[in-house]
Amino acid sequence: MTDSLTGTVVAVARDDGHRFSKPTRDSITLIEGIGVEGDAHAGATVKHRSRVRRDPEAPNLRQVHLMHSELFDFVAQRGHEVAQGELGENVTTAGIDLLSLPRGTRLTLGADAVIEVTGLRNPCTQINGLSAGLMKQLVYVDDDGETVRLAGVMSVVIRGGVVRPGDGIRVTLPDAPHEPLPVV
Repeated sequence: MTDSLTGTVVAVARDDGHRFSKPTRDSITLIEGIGVEGDAHAGATVKHRSRVRRDPEAPNLRQVHLMHSELFDFVAQRGHEVAQGELGENVTTAGIDLLSLPRGTRLTLGADAVIEVTGLRNPCTQINGLSAGLMKQLVYVDDDGETVRLAGVMSVVIRGGVVRPGDGIRVTLPDAPHEPLPVV
C-alpha cells in the first residue's frame, strides 16, 4: 500500500434510529469491525433494513458512510440545498475524490481511526424526500450508457478511534492493480 492524497473531515454525524438524515455531532467514535458507536447501522452484519430482509447474516460492508462536501456545491448549483448529514452520511470530507478511490483504499481519520473503502453507495428514492428530483442528480446514466453514482462511498472500520470535524484524512491506496468500487 502507498500513502497518497490528504483531505479533511468537514462534519461527522450519527443517529441511533433508522431515519434517513443523521444529526451532526462534535465527534463520533468508530469501533473496529462494527462502525459508528451509537449509530443504527453499526454492526458486523448488515443493518440496512432491505439488506437484512435479504440476508441478515451478510457482512456489513456499510459500517461508515462517507460523502464528499463538494457534492453539496454540485447539487446546490442544480437547485438542491443539502446540509451535512442530511444524505445519511457519517463523515463529510473535503479535498478527496472519494468516488475515484479503488476498492480497499484505507483512510486514516484523525490520529487513530482507520477505515477501508468497500464500495459505492447505491442510494434509494428517500433522497427525493429532501428535495424533489435530487435522486436524478445523484444517480444517472451518462452519455456512454454507464450508471453514475455520486452518493458517496461505504467502508468498514479497521481500527477504531474518535473522529472530529477538522481532523485530517490520509489516503493509503492498495497495491496495484486497483479495482474500481463496486456498488455495496
